[in-house]
Amino acid sequence: MYRFLIVVEKANDNYSAYSPDLPGCVATGDTREEVERNMHEAIEMHVQGLLEDKLSIPKSNSFAEYIAV
Repeated sequence: MYRFLIVVEKANDNYSAYSPDLPGCVATGDTREEVERNMHEAIEMHVQGLLEDKLSIPKSNSFAEYIAV
């Protein structure tokens, strides 16, 4: 099993998401739940493509923190 951080951003009329550890792997959705599902599918396809091409799976180095100011 692989674990990757995703960043979800609210746009005007939808949501978008990406993973800092998987460049080019992105998804959108009308709701937060939808974009999370779509991103899960996008990551699965991305990892499967890497495996099929016999490329290494990137290590998940990203993390998130909230900073109180």
